[in-house]
Amino acid sequence: MTEEVLVSVKGMQMMTDDQDEVEIVTHGKYLKKGNKHYITYEEVVEGMDGKIQNLIKLDEHGMEVTKKGLTNVHMIFEKDKKNMTCYSTPFGNLMVGISATNIDVNTTEENIDIEVRYILDLNYEHMADCTINLNIKSKNNQEFHLS
Repeated sequence: MTEEVLVSVKGMQMMTDDQDEVEIVTHGKYLKKGNKHYITYEEVVEGMDGKIQNLIKLDEHGMEVTKKGLTNVHMIFEKDKKNMTCYSTPFGNLMVGISATNIDVNTTEENIDIEVRYILDLNYEHMADCTINLNIKSKNNQEFHLS
């Protein structure tokens, strides 16, 4: 995997009577240190000033996502374990519970695919069943481009 990568993040929340899907595709940086994969990328939020710096740490135990900037949070995804965190947004703070039910990781020389299924609680109440799909693709991969 090269240092320069293309990062694709797709998130889906299935609520009782609604479904919300978000997708971003952007350039990022990749580093492997020991058994851990590190992916960093910037996120811009439409209609808001400021950016969000994202750091994803991935290993055999699970995944961590740290966001700093416009929003601030450190989320931990571990299978069959509930992790609580404070999610700081421009609109206020939320207590977030994350219970990962499944984490699938497939890695090759040029690609990392991650699928995490989890239950999301907000302020101690069930909010949604969620899926996040990440694809990290090496820059020298033939399919590397932003459309």
